[in-house]
Amino acid sequence: MSTAADVPQAPQGAALSASAVMNPASPAASPWPTFLIASVAVFLVSLDSTVLFAAFGTLQAGFAGASSASLSWVLNAYTVVYAALLVPAGRLADLHGRKRVFLCGVLIFLLASLLCGLSAQVEWLIAARVLQAVGAALLTPASLAIVLSAFPAERRAVAVSLWGAVSALAAALGPSVGSLVVDRLGWPWAFYLNLPLGLFSVWRGAKVLRESRNPDNAAPLDVPGVLLLIIGVGGLALGIVRSEALGWRSGAVWGSVAVGGLALLAFTRWARHTPSPAIDLTLFQDRTYRVVNLATLSFGMAFAMMFFGFFFFMTKIWHYSLPQAGVAVTPGPLLVIPVAVLSGRWAARHGHRALLVGGSLVYALGGLWFWTMAGPVPDYLLTWLPGLLLTGVGVGMVLPALSGAAVAHLPPTRFGIGSAVNQAVRQVGSVMGVAVTVMLLGHEGIGLADFRSLYGGHIALALLTALLCLPVRTAPKAAPGGAR
Repeated sequence: MSTAADVPQAPQGAALSASAVMNPASPAASPWPTFLIASVAVFLVSLDSTVLFAAFGTLQAGFAGASSASLSWVLNAYTVVYAALLVPAGRLADLHGRKRVFLCGVLIFLLASLLCGLSAQVEWLIAARVLQAVGAALLTPASLAIVLSAFPAERRAVAVSLWGAVSALAAALGPSVGSLVVDRLGWPWAFYLNLPLGLFSVWRGAKVLRESRNPDNAAPLDVPGVLLLIIGVGGLALGIVRSEALGWRSGAVWGSVAVGGLALLAFTRWARHTPSPAIDLTLFQDRTYRVVNLATLSFGMAFAMMFFGFFFFMTKIWHYSLPQAGVAVTPGPLLVIPVAVLSGRWAARHGHRALLVGGSLVYALGGLWFWTMAGPVPDYLLTWLPGLLLTGVGVGMVLPALSGAAVAHLPPTRFGIGSAVNQAVRQVGSVMGVAVTVMLLGHEGIGLADFRSLYGGHIALALLTALLCLPVRTAPKAAPGGAR
């Protein structure tokens, strides 16, 4: 299921205000070449996320001496840094120019992809993934700002929808396309896949894209805040993944958790007193924004646990080949896109609460289906596919509604920054979900009992999401005469 199915509610990671789209393209110029160039790069960022879920088993074989906890940082180091930099990167693009920051981000992403593929040790691979996250964080908000500046105001909603759909499509194709390539050519090709399309984006972008800035929304990079966020989220994730090997009584485990917690507390104090923090905590003064972001955190965890767990189950329990597993999980992500579009239309007329609560319950039913029905004997059509479709519908209902509800009560000038923070919160949830999955499934000889624990967590987090969303009130107010 795609983590980028926010169509058409909220732009991912873009710190934009109502006045942020500066220097729009000439009305006579077609915006579609600009859209293509900007979307190609975001396609690669989304593709990378689901490809690596599929490639985790191949990475284990390629780095035989590395523990599952260490390899989890190939995923989590990227996500932690990406989440911490997402909002500041949008401000840097406003300050230094969207085209410049976008091209710089793509080049960093491509260099890091090459270094990932060439890494002979897991430590070097993790370091290259951190660099890749820096590039991804730079290009993502700049990409959306470039797209918005290319389209006239009356067509920007369509542009945002298509931009989100491109990202969703990449995440949906990642398991099938990526797993086939990785199985045939090896795990480095999960990263080398980025090079041809990324180089095209840089080559055409240098010629076609127009520069734009928004100094009113710009701010220097909050280096202390970013570092505190990375240490905080990373410390919590490190404690969780190490608990599988060391146990929860270990001083090292609790030391990691304590460092993470203290760093996050320090960040909250820092953010209250710095002019442009990495995450603007004043957004959370709005009650709806608070509860929706808590729901985003819990659902982000549940999503990562489910999607990552799919590949473990298919390859370890049913002994599917990697390409078979990639194809087997694809129907769910593909279902997200049309459901997300229909959900967006419903939310515009009736608000988000019914979608959030109902979608979370559908998602919990998907987890319950896997918990009760998935057994040791492969039976894809009758045992696996129904649960996959339930989770696809649930994700399609919840993800766009979370993004829309998060900004529903914010003033237009804070819509972009509110959306960006919401996306960063989801990335933090993904880090926690990957850490929990590795804790439960990262050891040798995993069996059905381990997966039942995973799906039990899936169900509990989905129900928590539904409970958190009960207070959400975003339905449009009735106009005089009963019209909406």
